[in-house]
Amino acid sequence: MITGKFTLSKYKFIDLFAGIGGFHYALSSFGAKCVYASEWDEYAQKTYWQNFGIVPDGDITKVEESNIPQHDILCAGFPCQAFSISGKQKGFEDTRGTLFFDIARITKYHRPKVLFLENVKNLLRHNNGNTFQIIIQTLQELDYNVFFKILNTGEFGLPQHRERVYIVAFRKDLKNKNLFCFPSKKIVSCLENVLEKHPNNAKIIERNDIMINKNFNNPHTLFEDFKYPNKPIQIGFINKGGQGERIYHPAGHAITLSAYGGGVGAKTGLYLVNGKVRKLSPRECARLQGFPDSFKINENLNQAYKQFGNSVSINVLQYILFEIEKVLLS
Repeated sequence: MITGKFTLSKYKFIDLFAGIGGFHYALSSFGAKCVYASEWDEYAQKTYWQNFGIVPDGDITKVEESNIPQHDILCAGFPCQAFSISGKQKGFEDTRGTLFFDIARITKYHRPKVLFLENVKNLLRHNNGNTFQIIIQTLQELDYNVFFKILNTGEFGLPQHRERVYIVAFRKDLKNKNLFCFPSKKIVSCLENVLEKHPNNAKIIERNDIMINKNFNNPHTLFEDFKYPNKPIQIGFINKGGQGERIYHPAGHAITLSAYGGGVGAKTGLYLVNGKVRKLSPRECARLQGFPDSFKINENLNQAYKQFGNSVSINVLQYILFEIEKVLLS
């Protein structure tokens, strides 16, 4: 997590589909104040409360927009769903019955200055591109200028390969909205710098079918100018090397953290650390998403992995916020 400058201290935000509060951390690091949060998962609600002192509302589909406080910025890492009549070019009406509709109806009522959204990369291809087309059309129909781009967490100082689409929309009456552009970074990082020396709950794998078939003991000589190549380095596998069965070197990046997934390395991937093949610990997963070590992790191991797999990457949000603030403060 990088340090903001509290330049947005006059701004209020709401945190929809809040998870464990990645957006909250990012916005509050710039001084913005959270006035409302919503998250239906009870385990994530508990983690959010433990870290921010706010108990998020439950099902956002049952919350009247008039009961949500006025705000300047709406944040949401919303789930991706098929739209029942996508392709009919009805914009706002096409989103009914989906969770994006709740973002749209709240936006229509409150008209925040900025929308800041995150989703999986596949959203752009979902339903042959119709889903994303309707999202953009809906925001434009609500009188917003929309910007979007796929960014990789691994380019922003967090050693995790994680591609996500980020959407930033400015209300059209804002001045200098066209100043906005997404950040472009190439910050070198490696997994070994976020590993714990003596981790708890980092499962060690001891099996007869572990195969290490590549030697990356000296990354500097192998990659010439790059000591750390800023991408995952596969060096072996377990069983047949399927999903969750590949082994990586800590001089590279972690693979994408996942809330689900199978295989012996499910959710975190497998890494050769100090001569042993193991999964990552929950604290290491927290660091890969940009959460500080002061962050309180859910005591349920499965839920902790799920929560970090579902989370947004804080560093990426912060670099985007640096660009958003140029518009808001101009």
